[in-house]
Amino acid sequence: MYRIISTPASRFRHFRRLRSRPNTTTATEEEHAFQILWRHQILDPDSDIVAYWNKVFLVTSLLALFIDPLYFFLPTVGGPACLQADPKLSIIVTIIRSFADLFYVLHMLMKFRTAFVAPNSRIFGRGDLVMDSREIAMRYLKSDFVIDLAATIPLPQIVIWLVIPASNNARTDHANNTLALFVLIQYVPRLFLIFPLNQRIQKTTGVIAKTPWIGAAYNLVLYMLASHVTGATWYLSSIGRQFNCWKTQCQIENKSHTLSCFSSYLDCNSLDLPDRQYWLNITRVITKCDAKSKINIKYKFGMFAEAFLDDVVTSNFKERYFYCLWWGLRNLSSYGQNLDTTTYLPETFFCIILCIAGLVLFSLLIGNMETYLSSMTVRLEEWRIRKRDTEEWMRHRQLPPHLQERVRRFVQYKWLATRGVNEEAILLSLPLDIRREIQHHLCLSLVRRVPFFSQMDDQLLDAICERLASSLSTEGTYIFREGDPVDEMLFIIRGQLESSTTNGGRSGFFNCIKLRPGDFCGEELLTWALMPNSTLNLPSSTRTVKALSEVEAFSLQAEDLKSVASQFKRLHSKKLQHAFRYYSHQWRTWGACFIQAAWRRHQKRKATRELSLKEGLYYLSFPETDGSGLLEDYEIGTSSGNAKKVQNLGATVLASKFAANTRKGTHKLPDPVPQLFKPDEPDFSLDHEV
Repeated sequence: MYRIISTPASRFRHFRRLRSRPNTTTATEEEHAFQILWRHQILDPDSDIVAYWNKVFLVTSLLALFIDPLYFFLPTVGGPACLQADPKLSIIVTIIRSFADLFYVLHMLMKFRTAFVAPNSRIFGRGDLVMDSREIAMRYLKSDFVIDLAATIPLPQIVIWLVIPASNNARTDHANNTLALFVLIQYVPRLFLIFPLNQRIQKTTGVIAKTPWIGAAYNLVLYMLASHVTGATWYLSSIGRQFNCWKTQCQIENKSHTLSCFSSYLDCNSLDLPDRQYWLNITRVITKCDAKSKINIKYKFGMFAEAFLDDVVTSNFKERYFYCLWWGLRNLSSYGQNLDTTTYLPETFFCIILCIAGLVLFSLLIGNMETYLSSMTVRLEEWRIRKRDTEEWMRHRQLPPHLQERVRRFVQYKWLATRGVNEEAILLSLPLDIRREIQHHLCLSLVRRVPFFSQMDDQLLDAICERLASSLSTEGTYIFREGDPVDEMLFIIRGQLESSTTNGGRSGFFNCIKLRPGDFCGEELLTWALMPNSTLNLPSSTRTVKALSEVEAFSLQAEDLKSVASQFKRLHSKKLQHAFRYYSHQWRTWGACFIQAAWRRHQKRKATRELSLKEGLYYLSFPETDGSGLLEDYEIGTSSGNAKKVQNLGATVLASKFAANTRKGTHKLPDPVPQLFKPDEPDFSLDHEV
């Protein structure tokens, strides 16, 4: 949006009141209100509408600079020894140039309504805008008004359609000289307007072109403009050189008194006169001024001979224009080295100016094109230099081949992921509010993929997003090792990780799982951060985490996680506690091992009971006489009906004794299943003392 600064606010309110009364407001009143609104509005020089207008006016100014040299193509050789002006081309060029002149008028009006910064207020910051229309007008009239007015006046149109027809001597040669003079006079201020306009655009937007290709094309257009002007000047000079030869030969014939050669004969308007037809039959002007003739020609055309040898002066406009454009482009690029000049002084000056201008313009073109095009590959070149330095350092330090290959993979993967852009430096250079919005845009949708974070509210997620940093890992990289301190918590975005544990190095135990996008690791850090009285020592990792492929993740450092946990008490809620336990692979491993150990204990107890019953039945089959006298007394003193009950009771007693002995022996045997200790459970209460 653009800024409009208005001094009298009452006129705006008056205009709104008129618009709010459609039944009583007439078209005349609305038009008057718009006039009042425009008369008292002032534009901010840094507003979007002013910046957009400057770019539009820059394009139209370049088009106007291309249009003005087209007047040099108006004269042509219309017949033997005569010149004429192309009437269709005159009308077309006049219409196009008049349309371009309207933009110069609008540019002057824009300057009358654009505020400026007071020079004495630029001590600190941007400065104060002067919004008084009278002061703006006085400043503009004293500074740039004369140059803008000189560039705006339609001088070529006035010369072609008013001055030349009203003059007594309206021959084509005089018309060409007069028109060329006025075009060159007005071309200087129009060319001068381009340079301050470029500076103004660079001051407002920072650059002329937003992309390197547009910048390169802009410099190429400027070089083509110089070639266009050079070719048009060469063509007009060729016509002038031809006319000068005709005029010189006419003067020689007039001095010899052989026949009368009038200057009017050199104009194609007298082509049908009988006297000219008689003169044309006996004159030698045509043969002596023919550049194609190699016999009896003493007049040297020099660098202008190509225009007559290739019939440029007699061809149509398209052929003339593109041939002259090619001539200017060729000689500017070669600094005029292929030109064949004579001792004619204007021709020599033209070649000198052409050589110097070609050297300067071609050097500027190559330099600017290289600057713009190299800016597209500057990051790639920096990466190549950094890669070369890394290779030299690894060879100097004699790193093993497998380690060198890992370093190369990491450098290559980092380049593919970031393209050499230091994202952290860019974010740190921005204000805090913009930085938060960028982090929110980049990280929020990805963080929500993590199931544990999906349980949190937006405020807590925003605080976490502000502290997240990107992390890249190549295949085979160990992110955590079991027993090492955990200094960050990783949330996987792309890739796979392998998480394994040996439960502190115990023999016979190994657990391995895969972490995929949406999972996280380093959950020991969250347990440590949620402790109200946590120590400064970081927790030790209970698992070894290794990258199975290229991994992109977000990392949350220990200090940042501790800060979030201390600021937001919602992390201590039971809901997040259960979510953390559910999605934590450490807790899942503990739960699985606990169930497995309980199931094995159950199976061992069951096997022990079955074995005890089988051994009891075995002893009943072969009773001992010296064991317990109770069984013998029962067998002797009881009848045959109670014998079955006595046997069952004896079996039960023996089984209970064997089971008791077996339980005593089992306590002495080591447990074949290693126990996995339960992870430290954080205190999720708000007050640890309570």
